[in-house]
Amino acid sequence: MLFASFMFALMGVFAKLLSQSMPSLEVVFFRNVFGVVLIAATLVKKPMNHRGGKPWLLFFRGMMGFLALLAFFYNIAHIPLGDAMTYSKTSPLFTALFAWLILKEKMTPAGWAALFLGFAGIVFIAKPSGLMLDKTAWLGIFSGAGAALAYTAVRELRNYYDTRAIVLSFTGIGTIGPLILMAVSPYVNLPELDMIFGEFILPEGGVWLYVVAMGLFATLAQYYMTKAYGATQAGIVGAVSYSNILFSILLGLFIGDPFPDPYTWLGISLIVTAGVVVVSIKRGGR
Repeated sequence: MLFASFMFALMGVFAKLLSQSMPSLEVVFFRNVFGVVLIAATLVKKPMNHRGGKPWLLFFRGMMGFLALLAFFYNIAHIPLGDAMTYSKTSPLFTALFAWLILKEKMTPAGWAALFLGFAGIVFIAKPSGLMLDKTAWLGIFSGAGAALAYTAVRELRNYYDTRAIVLSFTGIGTIGPLILMAVSPYVNLPELDMIFGEFILPEGGVWLYVVAMGLFATLAQYYMTKAYGATQAGIVGAVSYSNILFSILLGLFIGDPFPDPYTWLGISLIVTAGVVVVSIKRGGR
């Protein structure tokens, strides 16, 4: 999981570098098209075997995953890499909240305390002006909440679909969606929605190396994260996964990100503590 977290951080670095020469929407496209190709390759040897029956839930999982990734990559392009990663790591907090709201799972006092700490951490990172959050803060919150909704859907979909079908719902929509949005972008003039629209820019020269590197590191991260969850308890792996934030901060410094201020460090600490508490409660079944 440590290695996977480092690979995720490297993926973020190359996504940020790519964002200097293309819109974040196009970066999301290149991120997902790798996944489509890899899953398609596995289908040649082993076709999917599932009963299905939940197409709209499958679509919902893919759409929420795509939108959360779009918000995440937009933030990678516009705020320090460590901050963007920290926002995305709030997903366990939102997953616990949605499990309570949607699946009617019990929430312990420790779980509620962890949610309070985590949301307090978001405030310290966002540093709202009065009661107002800026666009990247809202998108950061959505990147965690959207991913949590997608994960909540996966818990139900696992009973009906091959794992590859669930992943393909995400990577497929994450590939087709950007193509559609980039096609209509020349006819849309909404600067405030620049996280959704962006015209395609053909990569040139060394930029292609960034594209390949991002796809490679993302694939390695997914592979080793899957192996980690298969090797030991999910709670332990989930706790170790927060090392991704530290790796992202350190690598971000090499590409020009500012060193986090004390309020940001406090916010990160609160979110990590809350996340570890949530996954520990889940592991213990309390």
